Amino acid sequence: MSKVIVWFRNDLRLHDHEALSKAIENFSEVIPFYCFDIRHFAEDTYGFKKTTAIRAQFLLESVENLKKNLQKKNSDLVIRIGRPEEEICKLAITHSIDTVYAHKEITSEEKQVEKQLEAVFEGKIKYFLGSTLYHINDLPFPYQNIPNVFTAFRKGIEKSVFVRELFSTPDQLPPLSSMLSAGELPSLNDFGLEKEVIDQRAVLPFKGGEDEGLARLNHYFFKEQHLSIYKETRNGLIGADYSSKLSVWLWNGCISLRKIYWEVMRYEESIKKNQSTYWLIFELIWRDFFKYIGLKHGNDLFQLTGINKKRYDWKVDLELFTKWAGGTTGIPFIDANMRELNATGFMSNRGRQVVASFLVTELGLDWRMGAAYFESKLIDYDVTSNYGNWMYIAGVGNDPRDRYFNSILQAKRYDPQGDYVKLWLPELANLSDTIHHPWTLSKDLFQAQPIDLTANYFEPIVTPDYWEKHY
Repeated sequence: MSKVIVWFRNDLRLHDHEALSKAIENFSEVIPFYCFDIRHFAEDTYGFKKTTAIRAQFLLESVENLKKNLQKKNSDLVIRIGRPEEEICKLAITHSIDTVYAHKEITSEEKQVEKQLEAVFEGKIKYFLGSTLYHINDLPFPYQNIPNVFTAFRKGIEKSVFVRELFSTPDQLPPLSSMLSAGELPSLNDFGLEKEVIDQRAVLPFKGGEDEGLARLNHYFFKEQHLSIYKETRNGLIGADYSSKLSVWLWNGCISLRKIYWEVMRYEESIKKNQSTYWLIFELIWRDFFKYIGLKHGNDLFQLTGINKKRYDWKVDLELFTKWAGGTTGIPFIDANMRELNATGFMSNRGRQVVASFLVTELGLDWRMGAAYFESKLIDYDVTSNYGNWMYIAGVGNDPRDRYFNSILQAKRYDPQGDYVKLWLPELANLSDTIHHPWTLSKDLFQAQPIDLTANYFEPIVTPDYWEKHY
């Protein structure tokens, strides 16, 4: 009997899963396998937990949902905790398996795991690229020659490349051998974590799993038809439906980029086609861009000088960084966004850009500290999108556009009444015109307001001159 291990990684779904589909075609026994890599729960070089409780809980829910869906298909998910390259070898030796199918990852830590496995299996590992919208073989240029500027990448893609069809969800899988121990789903405690109560102000009560991801897509697209106004609302800050929030299910592959794309096509055909439907695809192309930039440049994505080898005079100031990370900078819009992140694991795309720009421009801190903090906290952390966006905002990504975001201007433009700041900084709820710069209150007005900066809020850590015209 021919056997194959299908190694699930950041592809926790049954739909559009090439490795699983090919395995079912070519082998009589298919062993779905997932390993919780203990290295993902360790501390990074800055002392942050690489995976904190909120994202770990989402991951556990995603794996649990995958397991249940496999059981519905007459199979099961073999679960282990440890190092994937070691646990796969143990499984293979014990059950006489010499082949592994998996979706390929492209960044250094994951590639190192693959390299160790390849040394053992000697060519019996087959990889598929399942995390991109556009297949690498369909690109109009070799990936080594991908433009470093998004606009050039996008135009090349849109001009000549089509998105491939989805791989169908299997109806049934071969049953697992009774000799195989499936293992049990771990708990947060197994990783030294405790469950966090998500703040009731969170935009959504996010739950992991393919079923939840597909339900969210259906809600946003077809049930409520918010996709028709996505371009107008995507810079929102409060509520569930100002954006799709699908990134939360994309990071670990509960839903595929191609699934989203083809559902947009169905929406355009059956409901409406406009700038908003295009703009969501535009955002998917951004994800592909950073994925291929990571493939092209490798570890340069994580270096201080970025892919453009630019040298700036960055500094490491732990006191300033701690105030930024904790939402105590004294700049209300920055603090509100950081407090939302810390309490819920989520922050709007607009907020991410503004707080990142503040850290690298106003504070002059090493951008990699911010990227590492996002890696630790974001429920939808994606390695290439995260580091790619930080790198470009820091000015080391070879993008000719000005990536600076003026914190006060952005606050007044996207939170004109201060509703978002008041939601996350209730101590400022009685302010109005000065909500985004309370330090500008005149003495008389300050005394008339029920706020004391020294008691309830914080003195601003910076107040650049170029903010003043926006007060």
